[in-house]
Amino acid sequence: MRLAPSRPRFGNPRRELIAVSIPATMRALEQTSLEGPQDLRLITDAPVPAPGRGEVLIRVRAAGVNFADLSQASGVFRGGPQPPYLAGFEAAGDVVALGEEVTGLGPGSPVIGVGPGAFAEYTVLPAAAAMPVPAGWTAEQALGLVVNRPTALAALKPLGRLTSGETVVVHAAAGATGQAAVRMAKHYDATVIATASRGKHETVRALGADHVLDSATPELAAEVLRLTGGAGADLVLESAGGAGFAAGLASAKPVTGRVVVYGLAGGEAAITNWDLVYRHQVHVVGLNLGMLIRAAPRIFGEVMGELSALVAAGVLPPERPVVYDLADGPQALAALESRVTVGKLALRP
Repeated sequence: MRLAPSRPRFGNPRRELIAVSIPATMRALEQTSLEGPQDLRLITDAPVPAPGRGEVLIRVRAAGVNFADLSQASGVFRGGPQPPYLAGFEAAGDVVALGEEVTGLGPGSPVIGVGPGAFAEYTVLPAAAAMPVPAGWTAEQALGLVVNRPTALAALKPLGRLTSGETVVVHAAAGATGQAAVRMAKHYDATVIATASRGKHETVRALGADHVLDSATPELAAEVLRLTGGAGADLVLESAGGAGFAAGLASAKPVTGRVVVYGLAGGEAAITNWDLVYRHQVHVVGLNLGMLIRAAPRIFGEVMGELSALVAAGVLPPERPVVYDLADGPQALAALESRVTVGKLALRP
């Protein structure tokens, strides 16, 4: 049994030890190949990690399932972990132990953050990036606050430069990131053209989208041009990849239109300098949240500050994820890969 240090009391920097029992091993999902999520297996003897300097150990209450998990499992995530590795990276739960030089958090603090091995009973998070779970929210409801919603906000605002009265196309609008983008774009007084598979249209309309198009139609770009009177959209949020990427480029307004690319769920797509000069005279911006955090921390800080204000104002309500047991992680990832899901998916250890 390990003991977790408690918060300092009455300004005393000394931390007392309280009896929080932390086991030596835990249940976790281990990815054993780069052939896909079917090679994810449940193990029961994974070592419980110890928090290092500036880190906290949390008891995971809910772990978020993301397309990046699929990319890692398939070996297409640049710089991704090599098998065998403990899968998952988004976790919400309660702090149970502190590493050195951690202040402001204590055992029992509910937090959400990003760290390796989130599909497990325990995981380690960087303390500086551990976000408090909003008051009154459960761990499951907080999922998305550090991945999907910051991605959507960064795509709309600092990178997409969305302003009031503009038109934005949100691809994959029924997913967790897409739903957040629709809600926020409407809050910022944009006209929203959303795309989703036909069975998800009512879900997207309920979010406030002005128009909903079938993502499978081969005339997607033509429909966007029709809805914009031939002008094209001011901003396109592109995560579909594959053929959808070309449709996104063709949907954007020439010269001033922006296309922010933050996903490739439908596979890779190519664009050449000839395309940009002669076919699509648009601004193409790539968004990787991890790189944004590392290369532009000031911008990321502004995104998180704005996100907190949107949560406080009720613009972004608690998530309502579809929850799977930890052992059913392969099924959750397979469902996400098949693109039949709506909203956020979660695993419960």
